[in-house]
Amino acid sequence: MSDLIQYDATDLIAKVSSGAVSHREVAEAYLERIAEKDGEIGAYIHCDPELVRRTADARDKAGAGPLAGLPVGVKDVIDTVDMPTGYGSAAYEGCQPYWDAPCVTQSKAAGALIMGKTVSTEFAMASSGKTRNPWNLAHTPGGSSSGSCAAVAAGMALMAFGTQTAGSIIRPASYCGVVGYKPSFGLLEPAEIKVLAHSLDTLGLVTRTVRDAALTASVLAGGPGLALSGDLPSAPKVGLFRTPPFDPAEPATVAALDLAVARIEAAGGTVVEIDVPDTFITTHDLHAAVMGWEVSRALSHERAALWDQLTPVTRDFLTEKARIDAPAYDAARAALPKVAADLAEAMADVDVLLAPAAPGTAPEGFASTGAPMFNTPWTLLHMPALNVPALMHDGLPVGVQVIGRVGEDAKTLAMAAFIETCLDTPFDALRGHP
Repeated sequence: MSDLIQYDATDLIAKVSSGAVSHREVAEAYLERIAEKDGEIGAYIHCDPELVRRTADARDKAGAGPLAGLPVGVKDVIDTVDMPTGYGSAAYEGCQPYWDAPCVTQSKAAGALIMGKTVSTEFAMASSGKTRNPWNLAHTPGGSSSGSCAAVAAGMALMAFGTQTAGSIIRPASYCGVVGYKPSFGLLEPAEIKVLAHSLDTLGLVTRTVRDAALTASVLAGGPGLALSGDLPSAPKVGLFRTPPFDPAEPATVAALDLAVARIEAAGGTVVEIDVPDTFITTHDLHAAVMGWEVSRALSHERAALWDQLTPVTRDFLTEKARIDAPAYDAARAALPKVAADLAEAMADVDVLLAPAAPGTAPEGFASTGAPMFNTPWTLLHMPALNVPALMHDGLPVGVQVIGRVGEDAKTLAMAAFIETCLDTPFDALRGHP
């Protein structure tokens, strides 16, 4: 295995920018890794080695950009002009867009190497694809950003795009032992991405480290302040938030939270338990109403013209969502300001919240990609959230979730980096190459 695979994104970009490493060398190292591992993991739905090599050679002639040499996986619900985009569905297999989504255009312009398209569940919903969990092939990688999280976990990309409408970045990131960053709603441009729910869909990033997520976001969002260039917080105040209903939290998730609390306090931080506002429990029903109404309309063509080509899981999902009517949707939207205000009051004295990222480790089998109940509230409320890997339990990783206020992405990233340092889970030790 090439030594280049061992570098995190920040260090690799620096080496390519300095001329110490060429784009072509990075391309060959990652293509070798994909050839070695992806046959069993199945993170990529499309990878064209010759396209990657031609792109790398062109990058070497053009010079280095701010994401020089960054190997990127693009989730298969994101349009690409030079690779097919199937939206995770057999109904669109081989579909070739006439354009790149803005996030792909921006990545290319910044010098990144697009390694291929990563597997998504069908339309980024619930029907599993071919991807397996790199830590244990008998377990799901989670969804819907299945291939993106598995590719980064297995050393087949250093950054991959994910999308989240419920829990599709944070949960699989926890299952695969990588950093998943769901920014504040709209921070990264979501155009030319298959729409599920226009007021929930959020483009995000999967990386090895919080620092890598911050650097990449700073380039793609045009916000230099997002990058972690200074010292990390020295004495943050963190609110422990036991997202209701908390009963589904398994021993692995409880242990991850307990470990994070102990390590934060040992490093000079303060952790206080947040009293969950009474209105917060409604977020699950509110999310279901908003997503149900919007998904049913966003996928009108699929429901009307492609129904027989969809998987049974997707058809069942859409049938359930279609039960939401306009009054229920309007009522849910009207209830959101009160929920947000109550939560803002509850977390007024803390910098960020610490909460479960997933119910536990990745479930065995592929009938389900796991439950998003610990993620949907933060997606609904448009708040930035990160999964930070915490520990291994029975050979599988589990993380904790760090949540910040809307628009405070720079602060949330810095706090997550502090917690990552407290947990001391460097990639080679925990998230190494399964």
